[in-house]
Amino acid sequence: MIRGFITVFVLLQHFETDTQDLTGIDWAPNGCVLAAWDTCLEYKVLLYSLDGRLLSTYSAYEWSLGIKSLTWSPSSQFLAVGSYDEKVRILNHVTWKPIKELVHPVVVSSPKTVAYREVDKSQSVEPSQLTFPPPRGTPSSLFTVHSKYELVDVPVTLRTVKPDTDRANPELGIGMLAFSPDNRYLATKNDNMPCCVWIWDIQKMRLSVVLEQTSPVRSFHWDPVQPRLAICTGNSKVYLWSPTGCVSVQVPVEGTFNVLSLAWHPLGEDSLLLTSKDHFCICYLETSEDH
Repeated sequence: MIRGFITVFVLLQHFETDTQDLTGIDWAPNGCVLAAWDTCLEYKVLLYSLDGRLLSTYSAYEWSLGIKSLTWSPSSQFLAVGSYDEKVRILNHVTWKPIKELVHPVVVSSPKTVAYREVDKSQSVEPSQLTFPPPRGTPSSLFTVHSKYELVDVPVTLRTVKPDTDRANPELGIGMLAFSPDNRYLATKNDNMPCCVWIWDIQKMRLSVVLEQTSPVRSFHWDPVQPRLAICTGNSKVYLWSPTGCVSVQVPVEGTFNVLSLAWHPLGEDSLLLTSKDHFCICYLETSEDH
């Protein structure tokens, strides 16, 4: 005999938001606060308790395109708000006021920032020739492929594209945001610098690394267990960054497989789900114990 289960949803609270056109809501990871934001024509973030009380409202400016992206830190201590003015504002969970503005300049000049640039190389690169040592316990298969990055001296000028401001959704501003699982890093993408990934050190509130790819970045995703970022640009490679350095990895499939999006296994486990236009595959990163 098979017994069925009936799920009953009960409305706990219903309230209106103080917005012209509610664009999105995002639940804080600790389950205590809801962040709601208005249409891109008005910069407004509203923080609500679960019983509908308005805790705080934040607006950075008026009379210009506003919020484009928003994400919580895993600890719920920070709320990162990306906007069309090419800045990320970090709000704290106590006062809901900004504690830092992260600017994405065309010229990166800080000597504390590490700049990597993807380059096309046909020659083989031995692990000893990499710009960083392979960390202990890192999948050894990552270092048997050709490295496609080189260190670039700062100041470095990044490639930009001129956005078409007449379009409904111009390629301008912070289109992607993601915190690392340990709250240490924030990865961002400024859409009018489509080939760049910016990695910010949240403890020091400064730019730590910038990666410049040869093609526009399609997606990036943090490993849910450790600070390791996977990036794809629509070609047949996956790019991995960690605090020890970065490498490019050829997708080990027959034929053409252009990676358009990716996601880590929810438990980490050194496995990635990769999707192309018509197919998907799961790639496992081999460790030294696997040989």
